[in-house]
Amino acid sequence: MANSAADGAGSPSGAAGSNAEVLFERRGRLGVVTLNRPKAVNALTAGMVGALLEQLTLWADDDGVATVLVQGAGSRGLCAGGDIVAIYEDMLAGGGRTAHFWETEYQVNSLIARYPKPYVALMDGLVLGGGVGISAHGSVRVVTERTRTGMPETTIGFAPDVGGTFLLSRAPGEAGTHAALTGAHLTAADALFLGLASHFVPSEKLPALVAALEDETAEAAVGRYRVEAPPSVLEGQRDWIDSCYASDDAEDIVRRLRGYQGGKSAEALQAADTIEAKSPTSVKVTLASLRRIRGRTLDEALAQEYRVGLRFLSAPDFREGIRAQVVDKDRNPRWKPPTLAEVEPGLVDRFFEPLGSRELDLNSVDLQLKEPDHA
Repeated sequence: MANSAADGAGSPSGAAGSNAEVLFERRGRLGVVTLNRPKAVNALTAGMVGALLEQLTLWADDDGVATVLVQGAGSRGLCAGGDIVAIYEDMLAGGGRTAHFWETEYQVNSLIARYPKPYVALMDGLVLGGGVGISAHGSVRVVTERTRTGMPETTIGFAPDVGGTFLLSRAPGEAGTHAALTGAHLTAADALFLGLASHFVPSEKLPALVAALEDETAEAAVGRYRVEAPPSVLEGQRDWIDSCYASDDAEDIVRRLRGYQGGKSAEALQAADTIEAKSPTSVKVTLASLRRIRGRTLDEALAQEYRVGLRFLSAPDFREGIRAQVVDKDRNPRWKPPTLAEVEPGLVDRFFEPLGSRELDLNSVDLQLKEPDHA
């Protein structure tokens, strides 16, 4: 867990000093969180999310901290998601550690959304999966020209989590459905359009922004360095996206994409090919997750994602997806069942069944700080 020595102004600290996987530092009235696994693009471990939960809770009640900043070490990105190799190894041993990791991670996501102080996330470089969870729920979400973000879970036989279903279900039209089913990497402009980000700042200005945050309000500092973002390609594709994804049936969505006759038929056809290459079970569970959570709260989404996640731990496609993409890297997953048509409704429904005594507990720490007022 985090070392309480982080309360010392200007002194970085963490579970093991400057070599810790996550560092905490006070710079003036700014609390700085640095994810510190640059070789792994700062992928999250159980120790990291535990330290985050402890330190963010402490800073929430610390009058000496006016603003919290989260950034990633190295030049590749804020965070590439959870450590899926560790999850794979744990699945082979029963999946108990992963369930605990998710419970703590989702508590962090909920805490960030209710944080009583400006929470500034620098979404520079790669920001995928779990990286979205520690950034896109914050009040100030800064993207740059280097940003590549998204929820690519269907590629590895999983479904969007860390509140991703909540965020994407609230995106304009069916753009969030498209992003979730295809697992597309999104630009900064697309992230702004979807509501995953709030401000565009050129990457060369980030050091100056961080320095300004030490003694200025987040609103003033970000307002000085933000610029107009380039156009969103995704926003320009609303016509075919909204038309083709306006269905609650994944097979129907693919049929619509393949049959689209408008000016973007090539893009629609490519989306159909992409979806059919993903785990069929993941695609159908993801679509059902988005539809079920519309109009609900973030905490309800996290509870649903936890149910779904535990079911994926014992389903074949999650292990197979990680094996094919990360472990063996043959990029040739053997999905079971192999096609959308073979995924029966009853199979999808079982992913959402209540867990009984194992339901996610978001009240085990004081998370009721404030109601989130942003997407």
